[in-house]
Amino acid sequence: MTYIPTTAAERRQMLAACGADRMEELFNDIPSAVRLGRELNLPRPMAEGEVLRHMEELAGKNKRLVSFLGAGAYEHFIPSVVKHLISRPEFYTAYTPYQPEISQGTLQAIFEFQSLICLLTGMEVATASHYDGATATAEAALVACNATRRGKILVSRAVNPQYRDVLATYTRGQGVELLEIPLAEGCTDLAALERMAGKEVAGVILQNPNFFGQIEPMAAATELAHKGGALSIAVVEPISLGLLAAPGEYGADLAVGEGQGLGNPLNFGGPYLGFIAAREKLVRRLPGRIVGQTTDVEGRRAFVLTLQAREQHIRREKATSNICSNEALCALAATVYLASLGREGLKEVARQCLLKAHYAFAKLTSLPGVTPIFNGPFFCEFAIKTKQSPQEVAKKLMAKGFAAGFDLSPFYPEFAGAMLFAVTEVRTREEIDALAAAMGGILA
Repeated sequence: MTYIPTTAAERRQMLAACGADRMEELFNDIPSAVRLGRELNLPRPMAEGEVLRHMEELAGKNKRLVSFLGAGAYEHFIPSVVKHLISRPEFYTAYTPYQPEISQGTLQAIFEFQSLICLLTGMEVATASHYDGATATAEAALVACNATRRGKILVSRAVNPQYRDVLATYTRGQGVELLEIPLAEGCTDLAALERMAGKEVAGVILQNPNFFGQIEPMAAATELAHKGGALSIAVVEPISLGLLAAPGEYGADLAVGEGQGLGNPLNFGGPYLGFIAAREKLVRRLPGRIVGQTTDVEGRRAFVLTLQAREQHIRREKATSNICSNEALCALAATVYLASLGREGLKEVARQCLLKAHYAFAKLTSLPGVTPIFNGPFFCEFAIKTKQSPQEVAKKLMAKGFAAGFDLSPFYPEFAGAMLFAVTEVRTREEIDALAAAMGGILA
């Protein structure tokens, strides 16, 4: 328990114990140039009732926008059972089980999460969850280097740019060479991949659907990776797997992704959860921890931390990762979400995303002055271009009640003027029609 001195006598006692005469002396090590140098600009103290009224006033200023944004974070309908179960006190306060044998409920929840991720991806093993999709991608790249004893990673330019940034940070520290595979018509250039896939390549990373929403030729890319002895790493959007082929079906060695769309709200950017699934041959090279099922001395089903390749559990130089949190609560939400939907439910959610996105694409591209950037098949996201800049369009759409038009140019200068739209199952025909009408008015 943290002790906070409240009276003047207690503060003097604390200072004396620290060998200081004044509170300011405790901060002598902080350079004056970075100190605030004034009192904090805080409002007057308020009673609890006043605070509640003040917060309600602030909340009343929020404007609800109909979101057509995606780019790695998606709004999906969350069944009420998800929040009901994850809010139970035995789960809500759960963290990494440091005494795992006692935490049977937590371990079972993680085991169920791993099992569902394996079913979803068509893989044989899955770890307990990771920080997010970006770090899961980077961890998978290090697994490939460790497994092949090679030092080069190829990543498609169509992979989420934030994932590629995190990947660059991870590989730089490990002395791994990172090269980008160029694009062709919004997808990975397979001819370039074939030229680049040499004997020194450890892993090849593609995203499906990719950052532009396009469907990648995953089977062909996996074959090219294996031809050179590299591992194939598939970055997947889990909802799309209700319709698209699972990584295990086209021979990928590792499947990673972001689980936010599985029962977790957007929450202004987090917390999210990443997942890694793999072939069984890679199980001992996977980062983090894996929960396994066994029986106790009385023959009853029990759960244990089967593999714990963290530096807390084994010698630091032999650790595969220093992941310190398994995002257990977010993973539980994903578990409850998938279990409540079932196979057919997930397929229906994916189907609605697909059909509604194509309806929106048809409505928007029928407007004068709107042109598609790519013509390939897509899932729930697509890129278009108008004569007005994405910043102008987004600002005008926001004034009309829409959050839409993700600007691609900061990440892809070659697509300056292009913007990304995402449509999930929560959007209605009326909302899509209203978006198209608003776009028509803006461009008229």
